Amino acid sequence: MNPVTLLPFIVLIGAMFLMTRSAKKKQAAAANMRNEMQPGTGVRTIGGMYATVKELHDDTVLLEVAPGVHAIYAKNAIGAVLDDAEYNRIVHGDTEELDVDGTVVPDDASSLTETDEAAGDDDAKTDLVKKTEADDAEPADDKADKKSDGKADGEADAK
Repeated sequence: MNPVTLLPFIVLIGAMFLMTRSAKKKQAAAANMRNEMQPGTGVRTIGGMYATVKELHDDTVLLEVAPGVHAIYAKNAIGAVLDDAEYNRIVHGDTEELDVDGTVVPDDASSLTETDEAAGDDDAKTDLVKKTEADDAEPADDKADKKSDGKADGEADAK
């Protein structure tokens, strides 16, 4: 066979190898993270629930989701193991600043939509209401002025 015809197959096999390699690295990192869990560690499940690890078993974890409320989860259901400062900030609302490099993204979008009062734009609001055809139509006063010209609606000027 011609090497030119084999080139696309070689590239395809190489791409598949690279994709499976990166997927295996992600799986190994997730398994390592789950193996580092200790009782008392704060975690977030893949469903978004925050809890504290109480007991570890081979394939399961006993989580305390509220004081005195326990639930058994599969280890694979743990999405992230959180450090103490982050867990306390999220669950208990601690205002202690985290050591974060770079820009901090706000928890909600309200700070992104607030107007700048120093610039004098306190009344500037974004209109999110969908306009109907009646809103886009001409006001009634303009229609009355056109009819007073003696022309019917839709009649064009013939010049």
